[in-house]
Amino acid sequence: MGLPLGTAVEIDGPYGDLSLHEDPARPAVFLAGGIGVTPFRSMILDATKRGLPHRLFLFYSNRSPEEAAFLSELIEIAKRNPRFKLIATMTETGGTRTDWPMERGRITREMIVKHVGDVATPVYYVAGPPAMVSAMETLLRGAGVKGEDLHAEIFTGY
Repeated sequence: MGLPLGTAVEIDGPYGDLSLHEDPARPAVFLAGGIGVTPFRSMILDATKRGLPHRLFLFYSNRSPEEAAFLSELIEIAKRNPRFKLIATMTETGGTRTDWPMERGRITREMIVKHVGDVATPVYYVAGPPAMVSAMETLLRGAGVKGEDLHAEIFTGY
């Protein structure tokens, strides 16, 4: 599988404007659904590599651990970076990993409060399928998060 050597390809992008905020006193809370984790993985890797002082929380929702892109890598980053906390949550854990040690179900306000505490202080980043992004925006606005503290990107093709 693959393209024959010498095949011309067209490359386009990158798209979106998600980047980590400047103020390290404000935690970054990433809410990812499925492959929406991709930009957050890059931001977390960069912050870890550069030793940035920001506290980073990644809420990463998938159906099962087997479907969670980059999960093993993110677990390893969390072990190396004390400022990064991974909160992986699975909506269906009946597969091969019924002993799932992290969260279960969809991301909720209660789950965010449990792990982050103060909901008003962080800057939020949301990426994933359209319905998930919309639900997270509604949840955060309902919790009093200001529009300028909420950055969202929809990943289509689900």
